[in-house]
Amino acid sequence: MARAPIAVIPALLIFIALWVLFIYFIVLVIRALRKYLRSSADRSGSPGQTKSLGEALKAHRTARSFTQEYVAEALGVSRQAVSKWENGASEPSTANLMALAKLYGLSVDELLRQTETSE
Repeated sequence: MARAPIAVIPALLIFIALWVLFIYFIVLVIRALRKYLRSSADRSGSPGQTKSLGEALKAHRTARSFTQEYVAEALGVSRQAVSKWENGASEPSTANLMALAKLYGLSVDELLRQTETSE
């Protein structure tokens, strides 16, 4: 009679282990769904999302009510250079990009993150 309960123990342990794995899986799915739902604003083409670096630069300049002349003077470049950056005719150098990010109160990463890759 003592053998019957011992034989049931491994089956019971397997059953419990399967329930624990099932609950863990459900928790992971819920976490993934919550993360997905929280990121919906990022996916929905938020106003901060632009297609080019020039559009991002122009958006930040106009959001702060800066003129191209003001930005050019602050960076020590010509107004035409700022216009070319915003129109996509050329791109700012790394030093100018860092100066632009500082002028707009952003990190370079934040400024570049708002552009879509053309791939």
